[in-house]
Amino acid sequence: MTRWTLADVPDLTGRRALVTGVTSGLGEVTARELARAGAEVVLAARDPEKLDAAAHAVRAEVPGARLVPLRLDLADLSSVRRAAEEASAAGPLDVLVNNAGVMATPYERTADGFELQLGTNHLGHFALTGLLLDALVASGDGRVVTVSSHMARSVRGVSLRDPRDPGARYRRWGAYGQSKLANLLFTFELDRRVRAARLPVTAVAAHPGYTVTNLVHNGIGRSSPAPVGAVAVAVTRLVGQGVEQGALPQLRAAVEPGLEGGSYVGPGHPFELNGPPVLVSPPRSALDEQQAAGLWRVSEEATGVRYP
Repeated sequence: MTRWTLADVPDLTGRRALVTGVTSGLGEVTARELARAGAEVVLAARDPEKLDAAAHAVRAEVPGARLVPLRLDLADLSSVRRAAEEASAAGPLDVLVNNAGVMATPYERTADGFELQLGTNHLGHFALTGLLLDALVASGDGRVVTVSSHMARSVRGVSLRDPRDPGARYRRWGAYGQSKLANLLFTFELDRRVRAARLPVTAVAAHPGYTVTNLVHNGIGRSSPAPVGAVAVAVTRLVGQGVEQGALPQLRAAVEPGLEGGSYVGPGHPFELNGPPVLVSPPRSALDEQQAAGLWRVSEEATGVRYP
């Protein structure tokens, strides 16, 4: 893969994409650039006021952008079902970018009783993708991009217990790492399954490296003692990259013609902290097919969404 920039985004006229978490950061940039390339973009987020603001921001940069707002709360499966039904009713879907997420939150539960980070980052997207699978197949060349994190490398595996069980002790960063590893396990298992079923869908993953977003700022700043948090945020701003650069891996994963299923795109500079988007190697734990199958089983049982 050669050096890739926004100039490499192909013409997307006539294509339809859905991006979750578009109210700031990586999601907003991704939605904007897909719209700039001519795609109709479904903007999915839970807060209607922020959703309107995101649409205005995109249109300010891309006059005439074809945008469709969609209320979606990934921490509420009833909302996921309603949103998927609305999105599917509009016709085939070419690209789904599972971008939204929460980071290093105190212990909370979703509307369905799941630990918040796993429930939002993984289970919500697992359910959404499954419910949109027919629309992706109907496009004839659907693509699912799930956004992970370098923090997926910080854990050895994911818990396969009932996600409503809080476990013995909650560690917010460990839970975040597990949720992002779950994103990779899901992507690679989805790739294996659509290949086996010979469905015209490509499942890939991406990570933004060390990108300065509100999510990172809040996650680091609020989960650490004041002096430590302030230093950590300062270091992030020093070595991290901006959202315009950080969004490139997921954009490339979404639009690169011929990208193989199971690909993982991230920053190309040392340690994958920043740099142009290239193919990168996932952590070994993400390639554990037995754990992936176990997570898939737990996810279907927890969400009630069973893939064909």
